[in-house]
Amino acid sequence: MSRNYKFYNPEGVYFVSFAVVEWLDVFTRNEYKNILIDSLHYCQKEKGMEIFAWCIMTNHVHLVFRSIKDQKPELLLGDFKRFTSKVIVKAIKENPKESRKDWLLEQFEKAGNKTSNVSRYQFWRHDNKPIELWSNKVIDEKINYIHNNPVAEGLVFYPEDYVYSSARDYSGEQGVLKNIVVLR
Repeated sequence: MSRNYKFYNPEGVYFVSFAVVEWLDVFTRNEYKNILIDSLHYCQKEKGMEIFAWCIMTNHVHLVFRSIKDQKPELLLGDFKRFTSKVIVKAIKENPKESRKDWLLEQFEKAGNKTSNVSRYQFWRHDNKPIELWSNKVIDEKINYIHNNPVAEGLVFYPEDYVYSSARDYSGEQGVLKNIVVLR
């Protein structure tokens, strides 16, 4: 991995993006997105994850965050990804309405077979591409990018109309994930 894509400053504010293996569109179902929301809330409350911006797309997630406890940001993010991968795979297995269940599980298993540190199913890709945000200009650019991602994908006309992002918080309304630190 490139030197530019590592967590070097444990107190830094980072932009990260991480995707489902093979960029599979898992988050077309709200119940899977809600698992991520609940997990982010838990990380805020119990693990010291301070979230400045976020967005859940159909196959990937964007976050601007920092660790405000003594935990390194890479460990915090790793715990989040490890936990959510298990819970989402379990939710897919147990969802009677999931028409793609067998195919999704097969894809996760194929990805897991290619990786030595995965026991069976690999849900998330291993790359996060953390970028430390070192200026207000760069922070604004990343937050605008995150909030405009659903617009660019044609999911909504206005960023604040997309429920699964912090754009509502930045427009003065309350979003679905509480305790977002708005930077403007």
